[in-house]
Amino acid sequence: MTKIGIFFGGRSEEHEVSLMSAASVLRVIDRSKFRLILIGITRQGKWLLYDGPTEYIADGRWEALAQRALSEHPETYEIIMGSDSPLSLGKRIDFALPLLHGPYGEDGTLQGLFESMNIPYAGCGVLSSAVAMDKIVARDIFHRAGLTQPGYLRTNREEISRDSEALMQKIEREIGYPAFVKPANMGSSVGLSKVKDRRELAQALMSALRYDRRIIVEQGIFCREVEIAVLGNYEAQLSAVGEIISANEEFYDYDSKYNAGDKTKLCIPAELSQEQEARLRAMAKAAYEAIDGTGFARVDFLIDKCDGTVYINEINTIPGFTEYSMFPRLWMQSGLSYPQLIERIVELGYARYNAENRRQAGDE
Repeated sequence: MTKIGIFFGGRSEEHEVSLMSAASVLRVIDRSKFRLILIGITRQGKWLLYDGPTEYIADGRWEALAQRALSEHPETYEIIMGSDSPLSLGKRIDFALPLLHGPYGEDGTLQGLFESMNIPYAGCGVLSSAVAMDKIVARDIFHRAGLTQPGYLRTNREEISRDSEALMQKIEREIGYPAFVKPANMGSSVGLSKVKDRRELAQALMSALRYDRRIIVEQGIFCREVEIAVLGNYEAQLSAVGEIISANEEFYDYDSKYNAGDKTKLCIPAELSQEQEARLRAMAKAAYEAIDGTGFARVDFLIDKCDGTVYINEINTIPGFTEYSMFPRLWMQSGLSYPQLIERIVELGYARYNAENRRQAGDE
């Protein structure tokens, strides 16, 4: 039986979202096909083997139990990197399923560790994970691929400290209001602000700097927010299109995503014209290919409510798997159950790993 390592938690501000995603996956994964090895990562970056109740993961109680198990039985619960010991990560698991969102999990760092340890894993590789996580780099690549996107401007801590007044004048001149201010490397709307004037802009820049030294400022669009889920290695299989009607009338913020319950609506399939759906699907495929995506992802779009223009927003290479998340719901609408979706993701991870090993051996 394949030993699947489920990785959750992490050092990111999206720690709690990861816990919810892991708990959701553990409730539905077919345990007759996979032996599950649960590996939680604390906010401080400590790796802990956990074998307690699944229901303790979402609310964070898992950590105390895992810490106690490690202190009382280190000979069983210690995790060693890069060793032939039975306690090493490479001996404990056959395959890695990372469910960490944001930096130190979704940005290529964890994927690089798996690569260096020769562990097959689910999802995008090092390069595509890093590219998709960095909103500035992703926007530049989308531009080169000819994908329509909102106007944007990049800045950083040094420019803000040097002359914030000049910067804000530039933003007002080139982007205007309303605008969105975001950390370059963060997800789940963490650190995101919608601004309508100079005072809000100044506050938003300081807020975003709490999460990253690089900031992106984007043109505000009066829009519908729609998403497409993707499966496939190098060639995208696309789900139905879903629309988010946020509980927050201003924009789809963190609370709307994870704390609003039934107030935020997910409409699947979205009501679209044939032309709009065709445009969205073509752009999703092009974006996935532009970052060299593999495994799975979710591509997010904005549709201008005034003129119908479709803009690409971003790609999430480890989208949310919570009970409120669009990604599994889109595939269920497309005929793939939640357990089948997880199995397909594992299959794709193994397929990429095997293909890469054949190339390295000179067989292709």
